[in-house]
Amino acid sequence: MTTNPFDLTGRVAVVTGGYGVLGGSMADALAAAGARVAILGRRRDQAQQKVDELRARGADAVPLQGDVLDAASLPAARDELLAQWGRVDILVNAAGGNVQRARTDGVPPFGMPFDAFEEVVRLNLHGSVYPSLVFGEAMARQGKGSIINISSMASTQALSGVMGYSVAKAAIDNFTKWLAVDLAQKCGEGLRVNAIAPGFFISTQNRAVLVNPDGTYTPRAQRVVAKTPMGRFGDAAELNGALVFLCSDAASFITGAVLPVDGGFSAFSGV
Repeated sequence: MTTNPFDLTGRVAVVTGGYGVLGGSMADALAAAGARVAILGRRRDQAQQKVDELRARGADAVPLQGDVLDAASLPAARDELLAQWGRVDILVNAAGGNVQRARTDGVPPFGMPFDAFEEVVRLNLHGSVYPSLVFGEAMARQGKGSIINISSMASTQALSGVMGYSVAKAAIDNFTKWLAVDLAQKCGEGLRVNAIAPGFFISTQNRAVLVNPDGTYTPRAQRVVAKTPMGRFGDAAELNGALVFLCSDAASFITGAVLPVDGGFSAFSGV
């Protein structure tokens, strides 16, 4: 028996969006902590590429093809995983992000297409609810499991231009607390649901909004850094300590929590 409460050896982790910048880094961290990692996404080739990277480092990893917005595809992915590894201990809902058509930077929101609003809400809310219910069912049968959702600074503060994204992330905070309570009361204390609320990280998706072609920061990026007491953007790897902690036995009495990893952004009024 290990004496390290952060050790994830032998546990099976599913990471949705696990070939993205943040999701990929989280998959790396789980593998480094000893977990077997399944990369779930629509693009089998990209999932396989990430799996190959993990295997090259000695990790046990498999690709799972599934769409977090296609509820019908998720049970098949879950059953494929259970047939291969027999259980699922960790689910990280890393799939998500903003939708460019839903942004209203510098203008009132009235021109935002309604279908763009629906798209960004579905991606960030439904795309976490559906996998949580499908893979959470397997955890309930085991009597143990940890679900990690991805919240945002946009969930509690009004960030200009991203109304749909903000609405979805506020709902993620509520869903995290709701599911944590429901699973603990109805399925046992071994099931835990928590969320990580990242501050500002530069990813492929938001780079054009934050970084000019010459590498300098855009005015929006400059405002973000000015309101971040640490005075910089985060590095993807800086989310991983919180992730491994919340997935591990070190956090066995923590559920329904939303943990900021933001360089102090949420604590600072700006004054």
